[in-house]
Amino acid sequence: MRDPEERPYRAGFACFVGRPNAGKSTLTNAIVGQKIAITSNKPQTTRHVIRAVLHRPESQLVLVDTPGLHRPRTLLGERLNDLVRQTWSEVDVIGLCIPADEAIGRGDRFISGELAELKATVLAVVTKTDLVDRKRLAEQLLAVSELGEFAAVVPVSAVSGHQIDTLVDVMTGYLPVSPQLYPDDMLTDDPEQVLVAELIREAALEGVRDELPHSIAVVVEEMIPEGQLVRIFADLYVERPSQKAIVIGHRGSRLKEVGTNARRQIEELLGTRIFLDLHVRVAKDWQRDPKQLRKLGF
Repeated sequence: MRDPEERPYRAGFACFVGRPNAGKSTLTNAIVGQKIAITSNKPQTTRHVIRAVLHRPESQLVLVDTPGLHRPRTLLGERLNDLVRQTWSEVDVIGLCIPADEAIGRGDRFISGELAELKATVLAVVTKTDLVDRKRLAEQLLAVSELGEFAAVVPVSAVSGHQIDTLVDVMTGYLPVSPQLYPDDMLTDDPEQVLVAELIREAALEGVRDELPHSIAVVVEEMIPEGQLVRIFADLYVERPSQKAIVIGHRGSRLKEVGTNARRQIEELLGTRIFLDLHVRVAKDWQRDPKQLRKLGF
């Protein structure tokens, strides 16, 4: 039984927005305390909307990790932007992420203007504070506060954990009074296959640097439990044969490395040993082809 004198229970949805690479996915993982969203030093890494649930005695914060808003060059880009805007219109709290170590740019101003039209409470979150000294941080906080009408401006570092709890306190304070939305033991409402595919894609992105950051898609075809082992069969899709050669690497070395890195992360996620079978396939210009996009889950 809850004491009627206690603060009312709050539950609702929040998301972080910002330019690609503003630290949104890293922040989501830091708050939940477990890897839910994939991170990469490539912009526009996130492609799916992933919900991560943070449980506290007096609140439930459901974080929705979205792709970064960007100028689309493909049909995939347009669909990702639509997904972002749809999410913005449905959440209770939005945190606009602006890195402490980068000057405010046109992208930040554009997104800030878009957010001003929404009914959600908007906070400014100054990320990556571990990368700057106090003077630079103070200057950035002032510049950010002049960018728009924010309910609060909170500096944080996902890497060091600095002010993460403070940010959660501020965000949950703006959630509606509501009963619990998800069961106590639920960390994410995403099917395991989506998370596994994302971890494979993250491992594949790591080594190809700037060569094909957006051309890789991953589909998990089957996950078969066998006693203490799960067998996972997955296909990596690229757009051209030359990209296939890059992903596979000399005598398969690159693909082997992808498999090793992904396996480690997936075993941590599933809590069991896995056998991972990866194949690289070509789906010509899939980012621009509506039929291919549907097949690949976009």
